[in-house]
Amino acid sequence: MDRRSFLKNSALGGSAAAATALAAPAYAQGNRSLTLVTTWGRGLAGVHDSAQYCADMITAMSDGQLNVDLKAAGELVGAFEVFDAVAAGQADMYHGVDYYFLGQHPAFSFFSQIPFGMTFMEYANWIDHDGGHALADELYAIFGLKAFSAGNTGPQSGGWFAKEMNGPEDFQGLRFRMPGQGGQVLGKLGASVQNLPGAEVYQALASGAIDGTEWIGPWADETAGFQEITKFYYTAGFHEPGPNLNLVLNLDVYESLTPAQQSIVENASRASSIWTMSLFMARNAAALSRLQAGGVQVLEFADPIWDAFSTAADEVVAEAMGDPIYAKCHESYFASMRSSAQWSSISEGAYLAQRNRLKG
Repeated sequence: MDRRSFLKNSALGGSAAAATALAAPAYAQGNRSLTLVTTWGRGLAGVHDSAQYCADMITAMSDGQLNVDLKAAGELVGAFEVFDAVAAGQADMYHGVDYYFLGQHPAFSFFSQIPFGMTFMEYANWIDHDGGHALADELYAIFGLKAFSAGNTGPQSGGWFAKEMNGPEDFQGLRFRMPGQGGQVLGKLGASVQNLPGAEVYQALASGAIDGTEWIGPWADETAGFQEITKFYYTAGFHEPGPNLNLVLNLDVYESLTPAQQSIVENASRASSIWTMSLFMARNAAALSRLQAGGVQVLEFADPIWDAFSTAADEVVAEAMGDPIYAKCHESYFASMRSSAQWSSISEGAYLAQRNRLKG
């Protein structure tokens, strides 16, 4: 029995099948309500906004034929339950970041973020023009899903710490919130890594349940209030230089849409990626200035720490290469990244270095 059949015949899938049957006449009328669940708590700066923007775009672009009803994390299912809920048909789609679901398959890291991975533009190049989308279709179809890029936060910060991090040894025993393969890297350095939904991070940090956390970047982090708890902030991280957010549909739901509706979903997702990326770019610099004015120490990891991150990241990747889909995604991803970087370093990179030198 394949994954899709198993999920549909589970207790969750059974109730979902009944709900789908009841809803079928409404689909025939041409107006359809689609339930969107998310990994984001309602109001989480930027990421919840991204999900809402995508939902609103689908509704507006379809002239209401597809009415997307957004349920934030915990309103229908928990943040880490959205994958199974959509695969089983309890909800029609989810918006989130798929490194939360590496337990389902390690290759989901390539369609969210991996350590020392792609920037936003590099990822868009891979997905749209260099084979990434076909690989995503192959992977997500195993679980009865269809995925589209639908948001990106841009480079994420290294995180908030209770003290300065002077060397790799300072990660030994550190209780730190970091999901995905980035968290696995810190585990190699001796950290006790926690994988918490965004809505739970502040309380965990405030209570002392964790010693530090990464979240997104200055604007989202300021809104979350981490500066109220600690003042040591590392603004460059190895783990998420351009994390991709996805809109993921139940494959049967997607295939039941008309070609025009499928195009609307795809293009609303693409618009959400650009809109979300520019939102964070617009807000981060001013937020960082406010954090510094409030006494936050803005720091960078020393080279020996970066070296340790790199060595540990190589180990994490090597451990997953035994999976053939992971290995195929890895080969395609890094070939595309090297190609993009080769051009951007001698074009945009050289230009930015001179612009910053001359224009500040």
